[in-house]
Amino acid sequence: MITIEQAGRLRKAGVLWSPTAGDRFVVPDRDMDEDVFVVSDMTVEVHDYQGSKVIGFNGTTEWALDSIEQREVIWLPREEQLRALLGPHFRSLEATPDGYRITLTETTHTAPDAEQAYAAAAIELLGA
Repeated sequence: MITIEQAGRLRKAGVLWSPTAGDRFVVPDRDMDEDVFVVSDMTVEVHDYQGSKVIGFNGTTEWALDSIEQREVIWLPREEQLRALLGPHFRSLEATPDGYRITLTETTHTAPDAEQAYAAAAIELLGA
């Protein structure tokens, strides 16, 4: 999984998120940075509310958090979503003794985790 720092850099670079089932996100700055949530049709749903997206937590009456605006969470893209960001620049993903290497048309990026390598490549490609 990519780091919150990488996800924040992708967001600052202008990567847009249209939440769908299976997407992961974190709620930063609320002592919940380590908790990863997943959008689901059953427990975490996205609603349109007065022109903005609101992420609702269904069946969580024990929590003080019933919903939160999309702009207040940080999306953690999955491997295939990150690869899509690379578009035609993507050439290959290889396992290495230390993790994974992503090769783009002009650069290579390594990380201990494949998603982190994809994120590093996307961050550089987007100039973030």
